[in-house]
Amino acid sequence: MVRAVLSDVDDQEHRAAAARSVAVAALAETGVDGLADVAVDLSLRLASALERIAADQGLAAVDLAEVWFVDYGPD
Repeated sequence: MVRAVLSDVDDQEHRAAAARSVAVAALAETGVDGLADVAVDLSLRLASALERIAADQGLAAVDLAEVWFVDYGPD
């Protein structure tokens, strides 16, 4: 799913559609439990990546996540 979102195309809608397509396929192939497993796996991988980046920058991972994932509200 991550590879579907990572692309040279600078189009948020394209990236979202690609990720949604992968999620729909995962749901169709593995059901709700399989899709939940994908969500958990992605969350754990993201947390691990944030921890590595934060450590390299001398920050706490939760502080880095707070900066990276600020919710600015509706566009």
